[in-house]
Amino acid sequence: MAEKLRIAVGSDHAGFHLKESVRDYLKKKGFEVEDLGTNSTESVDYPDYAVKVARRVAAKQADFGVLMCGTGLGVAITANKIHGVRAAPCNDTLSAQLARSHNNANILTMGGRLTDAATAEKIVDSWLATSFLGGRHARRVDKIYALDAPPSENKS
Repeated sequence: MAEKLRIAVGSDHAGFHLKESVRDYLKKKGFEVEDLGTNSTESVDYPDYAVKVARRVAAKQADFGVLMCGTGLGVAITANKIHGVRAAPCNDTLSAQLARSHNNANILTMGGRLTDAATAEKIVDSWLATSFLGGRHARRVDKIYALDAPPSENKS
């Protein structure tokens, strides 16, 4: 029997309600879910939670991550600062499919102020059901990884 996918989730205050909904949905679908906060709508700084999830994914302690803030943009920008992370803001199913199939995104981000719970479930389902296509897309993802290299190794 295959191991359950491990998914780390996190949000700031603006994404809190959507994170709670997505976390419960993922658990109901049988995924192993680690909730890294926040745990209320009290104002917090989104980079703190984006980094927690991104580090789990980069260290392979989670297979994927899902992050939420008001727009999904701040957590994506922050998560992408962590080597090995490809976070993609997706507020529709097509973006979610392309983020996985073309960019091999390992963190999905969504906006709590832009995405309702029912739509988020469809986005999550599309994102998790889609596989990376490889081929010419792998070459492009490799170029992204090369940009993560320390300056002395970065050939770009």
